[in-house]
Amino acid sequence: MKKIIFSLLFIPFASQAGLNSSHSTSTVLVEARSGEWPISLEKTIDKKGASYSLMFRDEQVLTNVVLDTLPFRDLTQLKYFEKALTVLKTGNNGDVAKFKDYTIKRAESRKEGKWYILRYQWGLTNFQQAEADTLISTIRKL
Repeated sequence: MKKIIFSLLFIPFASQAGLNSSHSTSTVLVEARSGEWPISLEKTIDKKGASYSLMFRDEQVLTNVVLDTLPFRDLTQLKYFEKALTVLKTGNNGDVAKFKDYTIKRAESRKEGKWYILRYQWGLTNFQQAEADTLISTIRKL
């Protein structure tokens, strides 16, 4: 008798867990750089809402391909990233935008122009002004 009552209590929870799918869909919004050292901005939609991530190959690891992901929990956090790139664009060589989890540093040379160095946890990548402009324009459209 106890097994029947327990089964009747357990069945509604088990069936509801099967109906609530935890699937998420990811979409590449822009591929700022492709090839051997890719950088792409992705949007993931799940039942909690939309989140964003910047995927890049860690340039400190040369012997293997290590992809890092800089997560942004919502559009507001992604907009802060865009604002940092915009401010650094008009800034000076060596300027740094520091956030809780990552930093962006502007570096400039006469030959190569403006570069940005993104450091997240143990990962590092760099990108040029044209790639930063691609990210900025994509984020502004969101």
